[in-house]
Amino acid sequence: MTDQTPEQSPATPIVALIGRPNVGKSTLFNRITRSRRAIVDPTPGVTRDRHYERVHLVDRVFILVDTGGLEAAAENTMAGRIREQTMQAIQEADILFLLLDAREGLTPTDLEIAGLLRRTDKPTYFLVNKVDGPELEQSLLPQFYELGVERLWPVAAEHGYGIPTLLEDLHDRLRPAPTPDAAPADIIRLACFGRPNVGKSSLVNRLLGEERMLVSEIPGTTRDAVDTLLTLDGQDYLLIDTAGIRRKGKVQEKIEKFSVIRALATLDRCDIVLILIDAGEGITEQDTKVIGYALDEGRACMLLINKWDLLKGDTKRQKQLLEEVARATIFVEYAPVLTISALTGAGIKRIFPVIKSVFRQYTSTFPTNRLNLLLQEATAAHPPAMSRGKRLKFYFTTQLTSRPPTFALVANYPKDLHFSYQRYLTNFFRKNLKLDKAPLRLFFRERKRRERVGPAPDAKSGGRPKR
Repeated sequence: MTDQTPEQSPATPIVALIGRPNVGKSTLFNRITRSRRAIVDPTPGVTRDRHYERVHLVDRVFILVDTGGLEAAAENTMAGRIREQTMQAIQEADILFLLLDAREGLTPTDLEIAGLLRRTDKPTYFLVNKVDGPELEQSLLPQFYELGVERLWPVAAEHGYGIPTLLEDLHDRLRPAPTPDAAPADIIRLACFGRPNVGKSSLVNRLLGEERMLVSEIPGTTRDAVDTLLTLDGQDYLLIDTAGIRRKGKVQEKIEKFSVIRALATLDRCDIVLILIDAGEGITEQDTKVIGYALDEGRACMLLINKWDLLKGDTKRQKQLLEEVARATIFVEYAPVLTISALTGAGIKRIFPVIKSVFRQYTSTFPTNRLNLLLQEATAAHPPAMSRGKRLKFYFTTQLTSRPPTFALVANYPKDLHFSYQRYLTNFFRKNLKLDKAPLRLFFRERKRRERVGPAPDAKSGGRPKR
């Protein structure tokens, strides 16, 4: 098993943003990457996990890492865990950006961090943020020379002042970008979803075999979505750890709202959603809402009942919980259900084989002839009801796309088709196409008057419509 930063190769240098909380690291990250991926908020400690983004500078490429703020803290506190994550990012980095706050001035913590970075013997840029123009340099910079550095870089992350000059110098320091390899065509993108404190980050850590995500019992720890590439048995996976989605009434902090939006936006980038359910709490209404988000986006789902070790030996409760999950998720009855423990590792080995099976179905394509024969068989076995005194007729079907398999069925009066018959056709196609682990979609279209299409195909004619 190997894992690496998304799109990162050994030749790609890493630049880490380091500094006290609330000095503007995330704002600078967004400025350099030209994105809004890092959460920006004046509340200290907002950026908790390391955050990666690939940056192109003409013919140079580097990975920029946004980190949580460095400050003195006990090991068992949240600030202490953020410090651990930042220290890990410093160890991984090739170049360091120490960001200082011109408005607050030089602090004892700044001096401590500067000393820490010097001991790494890595190239370090000392950036003085919130210098909004050249006229402010003479009044704001002198105190920072107490750090004993030859050069300071005045910048304004919010307005962009000094950023071009900084990047020009960084460009000259970096190696030319290697020729990028083609992205794996069969990469499987996975997003971990669920309520806060259900074990999403613990699962990612277990799958990777390392403490990549910050794990804590404090709900809402993960506030940014973080991507990690994993290669296992020749298959590439992109693991996306997302913020926990709380019930709307409980999403009170502005930061939490940003995280929920980002977590839902993650659905656009994944193929399969790993939805974690807490075995100790059981399935909740909020769990079904999360599943509904994935269903609305047409994503494949797997239901992972985590913390199964809490029910060890209690077979009655185990059976009861599985029945509760089945009843609550009947609208995605095709979604595989696995019992796991991210803490002990129980059941983890079963996840990837099921993921492969789900992905094969999720990306399936089918010949039109086969689909039309199935449509004929379905309507012959159970004809649609009359509508306004007229018989509903289906003319043909075709696959529009995969991810998930999506079919268009052309009929004379599709708007009059009862939902129960739509469900019948969905189940018929699912069974006969062996799509028992992935979603499929049927769209019912009215035949255009100018379309001259024959009736549903005759099985004896090899799938060709009758004339």
